[in-house]
Order: sequence, then C-alpha cells, then structure tokens
Amino acid sequence: MEATRGKRPGGGPNLAVSFEFFPPKTAEMEASLWKAVERLAPLCPHFVSVTYGAGGSTRDRTHQIVARIARETDLRPAAHLTCVDASREEIEEVIYAYWDAGVRHIVALRGDPAEGVGARYRPHPHGFQTTAELVEGIRRIGNFEISVSAYPEKHPESPDFDTDIDVLAAKVDAGATRAITQFFFDNAYFYRYRDRLAARGIDIPVVPGILPISNFAQAARFAERCGTHIPESFAARFEGLDQDPETRLLVAASVVAEQVLDLLDNGVSDFHFYTLNRAELVYAACHMLGLRPALTTSAAA
Repeated sequence: MEATRGKRPGGGPNLAVSFEFFPPKTAEMEASLWKAVERLAPLCPHFVSVTYGAGGSTRDRTHQIVARIARETDLRPAAHLTCVDASREEIEEVIYAYWDAGVRHIVALRGDPAEGVGARYRPHPHGFQTTAELVEGIRRIGNFEISVSAYPEKHPESPDFDTDIDVLAAKVDAGATRAITQFFFDNAYFYRYRDRLAARGIDIPVVPGILPISNFAQAARFAERCGTHIPESFAARFEGLDQDPETRLLVAASVVAEQVLDLLDNGVSDFHFYTLNRAELVYAACHMLGLRPALTTSAAA
C-alpha cells in the first residue's frame, strides 16, 4: 500500500513526513505504541524514529523496537543514539548491531544526562565528547543516513545563536545529512532560524519538529524544560479544557492543522512529528497536509 502524496499549492515537490516514537515501559504502553505504528504506517512516512531515554536508559528497548520495525514492517526505522554514559567501544557495538539488523539511519544526539534535562552534562571519559564526534564515529562504521538536532529557539545551554549554529555546522561538517528541529509552536522562530542557517551556508534539509498538543499541561512542561516559547493564544485556546478531553482533542487538531498549513504555505515540504505514541492528531495533521493512504485493489473494486 502506498500513500497518496500531498503537494504544495501550485505544484512542487512531494511532501515527506516522519514519525517519532518512544520505547514503552509497560505492556499497556507497548500496545499503544504498536497501535499508533499500525495507524500511521499507511501514510508511508519517509522514516520512523525511536528515542532513547535520558542517559541512554532505554538503550536495549530502543534496539528491540527498531529491530522489530525493520523485521516486521515495510517502514524505514531510524534509531536514536546518544553519547551519554557509554564508552566509544560500547556505542560502536550498538552501531554495528543496528547495521546487522538492517538499520541504515541513525539520529545522532548528545543526549540528556541521566539526571534529566537541566542537569550538568558530563561527557563519558572514554566516550564521544560531542555529537559531531559521534557523527564521525557512525560515518566511519557504515554508510548511514545521519540526522541530528537543531534548535530554532537555540539550545538552552547555548549562550547565543551564533554559538548554537556553530555546533550545528560542526555536525554537518562531520557528515550529518539532515537536521530535525526541537518542537516549536510559533512558526516565526523557525522562519528566522531557517534564514540564519541559509546565511551561514548550511544547506542540509532542516525539518521542523511538530508536537501536537494532546495534553496542554504536559506540553507546557516539555516546553519549559526545552526553552520553547508557547504563544499566549495557544494557552488561551486550551484554557478550561482539562476535564473535557473531547473538546480538547478538537481544539488540538485545529491548532496543529494551522501550524502545519502555515509551514506548508511558507515552503516547508518535510515534517517530523513527535507522536508521543499516539496517532490521532498526527494522522489528522497529515490529512490536512494532503497525505492519503492509497485504496487497496479490493477496496477500490
């Protein structure tokens, strides 16, 4: 089954979407994960990625899920890999294991400390010290597609945008082939960031990361930790809906649709969705972009 690709108004290149999942901690959460994968798979994403927990705490579960996706589906899995709390030798073993499992795409990240976002980052004494070093290490082992992170509102630890873009440029020089942004809710930050990168000559695809707001309080906590601005208009739309999940879902669908359609109108053709292992809002946003699962032969008849 192939999805019908949406096109930008007036023609232009086909759209591409990708979806991010996280390793479940319980049997119930695992059922939700595979339900979301099944729901979104007919949209034929360019790839699907699976995250690490802080400090690489979900390394084994991440590998198991990525390997299962590669083995049991037609999806192209991308595995997250971080520098945290692991030696070069340990990380290289993981890279070789992904290669042996048929995985050819890695999302290379510095990673958050085991204590969580906000704690002081301490490189492993025998590990990769930076994401750029990790990218170089992956590139030496195999011809992987390598995605890295980017920050339209700059990384919380960066003193200024110039320093932040220097870090991204180093990752590109090391061999990164794509950047995926931290989620944002105000598209103006992304447009300004895109202009800054163009001025620096960074020409790899920079894909906006989209977080549909299924739970505003949860999204606000994520945003505070990541330094992401939430427009007052967003907060106002979700006000008073904590105990009204049906209305909240309708509002959330409207909000994410507005965001992606504005990006589409401003030349964006690739979108990366942080699914939180839920499909409803992501599927709705893709529908608004024009993506449709193709009808099977039997259904068409």
